[in-house]
Amino acid sequence: MSDRVRCTCRRCAIRSLMGPAVITTIGILFLLGEIRGGYLSFWNTFPVIFIVIGAILLASSLAPTEGHIDPSIPQAPRPRHLRARIKDRRKARDK
Repeated sequence: MSDRVRCTCRRCAIRSLMGPAVITTIGILFLLGEIRGGYLSFWNTFPVIFIVIGAILLASSLAPTEGHIDPSIPQAPRPRHLRARIKDRRKARDK
């Protein structure tokens, strides 16, 4: 498992849907091109991908960021003297 902290705010949850939404859209567009062909070929319908990407970006920008955890800012480690105190308290509590 990774030690990386993952954000669970609505904004990040919506942005995490970008990849699956784009892949699903591409699959549906190729399927429509194979079934119907002609006007619904992939080359006529690929701008739908941009619409899906724009809709997800718009939804994520409008979503609240309550509880957002910024992964680019690493959390500072605790000083050694505090870690020792915490360990001592846990040992005393467990006795």
